[in-house]
Amino acid sequence: MSTLFDDENTPPQRVSLFGRLRARFLTGLVVILPVALTIWLIWTMIGWVDGFVLPLIPYDLTPANYIGINLRGVGVVVFLIFTILVGSVAKGLIGRTLIRFGENLVNRMPVVRSIYSGVKQIAETIFAQTERSFETACLVQYPRKGIWAIGFISTMAKGEIAGKSETGGALVSVFLPTTPNPTSGFLLFLPKEDVIELDMTVEDAAKLVISAGLVYPSRVAPEDLPTKPAS
Repeated sequence: MSTLFDDENTPPQRVSLFGRLRARFLTGLVVILPVALTIWLIWTMIGWVDGFVLPLIPYDLTPANYIGINLRGVGVVVFLIFTILVGSVAKGLIGRTLIRFGENLVNRMPVVRSIYSGVKQIAETIFAQTERSFETACLVQYPRKGIWAIGFISTMAKGEIAGKSETGGALVSVFLPTTPNPTSGFLLFLPKEDVIELDMTVEDAAKLVISAGLVYPSRVAPEDLPTKPAS
């Protein structure tokens, strides 16, 4: 089976000039598109952050006041420094006291309270380095036995979920993402013995889900992986 990157020293085939040009054009696209899209996304994100941060900075402190133009990326640097300073203050006693005081005020506001608590839970789930972050990818049988799906182990089930479940053993909380958008999915509570942990990283498993199985993360080709003996 030929690919776009086949060696030109392979036995020649009768291909027209248009066919050769088309093959080289497709090869160029495969090389250029990932690089171009990556640069475009980074450039766009930097511009978005700059557009949000720079208007908050006094004009006398911006590069435009000294050199006449706004350097792209200054807003990103300011945002990083400001975020680090806020994080440093928040870890101290005074910072924690101020945060608790502010949250108590917010909890007294009906609408604002709901928005704040929801955004805070999402932020903590994504960014906080706690036991709630996904650390292991797994295989589960869903939506029925014989059909396998990739999931992410979050925690062991606790509290009322673990106490009232009709199982004899421990339950595992598994997030089952959807394709190609892994930010949506299902929360499943499965018996621990029904969850098969994978050696691949969470990042590799996410790539497999997002690509709908096209980007296989294993260094070993799927056809070379060992198979279970027939029972």
